[in-house]
Amino acid sequence: MNYDELVPLGLDYQSFLEKYATPEQRQRWDRFHELVDLTDTQQELIKSFVREMKVLVVAGAWCGDCVNQCPIMAKIAELNPNIQLRFFDRDDHSEFAAEMSVCGGQRVPAVLFLNEDNQPCGRYGDRTISKYRQMISDMTGAACPTGLIPPEEKLTQEVIADWIVEFERNQYVMRTSPRLRKKHND
Repeated sequence: MNYDELVPLGLDYQSFLEKYATPEQRQRWDRFHELVDLTDTQQELIKSFVREMKVLVVAGAWCGDCVNQCPIMAKIAELNPNIQLRFFDRDDHSEFAAEMSVCGGQRVPAVLFLNEDNQPCGRYGDRTISKYRQMISDMTGAACPTGLIPPEEKLTQEVIADWIVEFERNQYVMRTSPRLRKKHND
């Protein structure tokens, strides 16, 4: 896949919702976005990132897992201009969605981290480890949340922490890259 051509096709968070979300879906996304609260320590960590990081997210405005994760990514990206968060609708970008498949399915959200030169550094999705632990513990109810009921606060804080770890890990992959260190003379 040619990421140089793909990156400009992505939409920022608000534009993605304006284009793809129904008013009811938008209300769910907005409600969860308001609930996302990063600690001072988490905010300082994110603000410390110095490498440009492109974060490409295959998502669906209809998807409950996206409702409960993509606003977290948006809050993270809002804190640091070096993070370029771009969304791609799973159905409108089926080739990219197929490349980002998880366990043989086009599950969302699926995230690709790229460095400043559009080279892949990491992938993540469709749910975080904290969410999977909760699902295994419950093993009852729907396999895919609707986004109608916000997740409990403890789980939300754990999922926020999981996503921050992924952003941090990819930032450090880029920060310690010999090629990028040479390029930036650091």
